[in-house]
Amino acid sequence: MTSNRAFTSPRLRRLFCSLFIVAAAVAALGAFGSSDPSGQGSSPERTTTATKIAPWVMEHTANGQQAEFFVVLADQGDLGGAAALPTKNEKGRYVRDVLWNKSQTTQGPLLQWLGERGIEHQSFYIVNAILVKGSREIAEMLATRSDVARVEGNPHIQNSLPQPVPATEGSSQPGAPATIEPGIVYTHAPNVWALGFNGQNIVVGSADTGVRWTHNALKPHYRGWNGVTADHNYNWHDSVHSGGIVCGPDSPQPCDDDNHGSATTGIAIGDDGGANQIGMAPGAKWIACRNMDKGAGTPARYIECMEFFLAPYPVGGNPSQGDTTLAPDITINSWACPTPEGCSVNTLQGAVEAQAAAGIMMVVAAGNAGSSCANLTDPPSFYAASYTVGALNTGTDSVAFFSSRGPVTVDGSGRMKPDISAPGTNTRSATNSSDNAYTIASGTSMATPHIAGAMALLWSAIPSLQNQIDPSRAALNNAAVHIASTQCGSAGSPNNIFGWGRVDILAAVTGGTPTPTPTPTATPTPTPGPITLSARGKKVGAINTSRLKWSGATSANIDVNRDGVVIATTPNDGSYDDSTGTTGQASFMYMVCEAGTQNCSNTVTVNFGP
Repeated sequence: MTSNRAFTSPRLRRLFCSLFIVAAAVAALGAFGSSDPSGQGSSPERTTTATKIAPWVMEHTANGQQAEFFVVLADQGDLGGAAALPTKNEKGRYVRDVLWNKSQTTQGPLLQWLGERGIEHQSFYIVNAILVKGSREIAEMLATRSDVARVEGNPHIQNSLPQPVPATEGSSQPGAPATIEPGIVYTHAPNVWALGFNGQNIVVGSADTGVRWTHNALKPHYRGWNGVTADHNYNWHDSVHSGGIVCGPDSPQPCDDDNHGSATTGIAIGDDGGANQIGMAPGAKWIACRNMDKGAGTPARYIECMEFFLAPYPVGGNPSQGDTTLAPDITINSWACPTPEGCSVNTLQGAVEAQAAAGIMMVVAAGNAGSSCANLTDPPSFYAASYTVGALNTGTDSVAFFSSRGPVTVDGSGRMKPDISAPGTNTRSATNSSDNAYTIASGTSMATPHIAGAMALLWSAIPSLQNQIDPSRAALNNAAVHIASTQCGSAGSPNNIFGWGRVDILAAVTGGTPTPTPTPTATPTPTPGPITLSARGKKVGAINTSRLKWSGATSANIDVNRDGVVIATTPNDGSYDDSTGTTGQASFMYMVCEAGTQNCSNTVTVNFGP
């Protein structure tokens, strides 16, 4: 089997030209003999050839052109047994072994046929398929084989990535309070940190444009950095094997050829230990796989990264060296593969489902197609196995105008999507221009790592949920702040605008059983001061919401306390809306304090009726 890093050698590429001429001549004479890839040459089998070959392949091999296409084998691995296995290690080993063994026992004849003719190819096992570069004649010969299910394209997809704007580094003045980004605060992540859970023992994988691993907010959290030296083996893979506008091909160390990958990784786990707390789960570690070159991806690049995450292997190595014990727990996927451009829906779906079977939570952006209904159409966003994220206007429970909406009609399922929503506008994170540079961007790409980080917090707080995909999704969904909508279907929750609603990781963690049970944060003792607080309650989409107003505070930021716990740190602009996540009759006590101090306001009680 060839290496998964690239096509076969240049010597074989040169040999291909002469061998192909011979093969074509033989085909013209109809004298396939032992060279017939099907070994049968029956007329009924030839009539199915056209239905096996995707239109994209037919178009891109017209007039003697060559193209890259997937030859997907009919015999695929059955992963049904993984669901009953209790741990990630058991799930991962089972899934990898089933898929690897299936590829080893079924691809041999086809690989031999390709090798004898010097045809460029790359073998995959996460989906039992081989990427081939060839002509129409080669595609047709392969499609006649009884062991081939279909021949699908490998188009180059230019992802439309959010256009960032520069942002200043957080304050570094002595004694200045650390800056926690508004989206992080709005999900209540800091309250989970206060309980002692910040993503520890969880690994997040970035499938993106790469990562600037030396960035001050990212380097301390890279699994390949021990504080003294770097080891990129099993922690980094580059699926871009040719070109590479900025990083070049096959970069031996993490490199970001755009701002995108560094930004999404930062939102999930970033923290420079000082004033730049940009990430949801700063106690988690990250690894990465570059699956886009300046936003240009292909199904092969996407699948190769999913294969790497299933069982990481050394830099310069190959999948036979894969180690499932080093697989990430969660992956961030802010990329798309539009079907109108030739993306292979079924093949990508198989790779996504393999990750889920292995206990890897694949968090996926809904896309930025705008405000029309049923425009959530690009893989992998609409798969049931993808945990799909819509974008909110940061700091509010309103949908961002660009966020794609369901229902899913492209596959005829009518499936509700997105699954959940998170802040996605004006989001500040790391960028690739320098080790202390930051950027601001908007998109479902920014909302997605909020959810990846939230899942890391959930799993660090409740280990019994770790790598249990369906119960973990249910935990976040059920604890979300439900947001009703009359658009795109049912007005209730969940719906095709917000999914289950705005993530509230504090509610998800405290609604379960965190272990170990941390010591609750004590209620701040007010000290005499000039801060005056007033509050009133209102219903927002049936959710009990408290409107707080204060005056007299002089600090830059304010801690908002509800029932003795700091639920948010917010700019000192005089007001804050607390969406409590509750409905019906309830009562809450509020107090606001200058951030990090006990200079607090009076206490106000807000009562809600049924």
